[in-house]
Amino acid sequence: MDAVDLSIIRILKGNARATSSEISKTVHLSVPAVSERIRKLEEKGLISGYTLRMNREKLGLKLVAFIFVTLEGTADTQVFREAVMQQECVYECHHIAGSYDYLIKVVLEDTRALEEFISIALRNKLKVSRTNTNIVLSTLKEEL
Repeated sequence: MDAVDLSIIRILKGNARATSSEISKTVHLSVPAVSERIRKLEEKGLISGYTLRMNREKLGLKLVAFIFVTLEGTADTQVFREAVMQQECVYECHHIAGSYDYLIKVVLEDTRALEEFISIALRNKLKVSRTNTNIVLSTLKEEL
């Protein structure tokens, strides 16, 4: 991977819909050369997918929170992981070291929906013994 590949990745990171033609003008390569480089980056796994950025507020999803989670000693970790992955409101889930077992990023409509998620989905169904929730007031930087 060279500087041109890094430039292509930066462009696609900013706009995953950028065409090879648009990219070629910035990196000063032909369209076929850019297309070939993108194909190779995908083959090597350096580009693993393309996504979109939603306007959460326009979708009515105005609350972002980070929830630290500790599982009960008898909880089935695999059941927890699979269940969390099925929750539409979960945008990220990380297995972490420290005082808690997991860190979950959720995006929801409001505090009522957050309360339901914590009380019902986490504590009742998934054998979560402890949570610590931090609500985001504003976002300065967020990357996919």
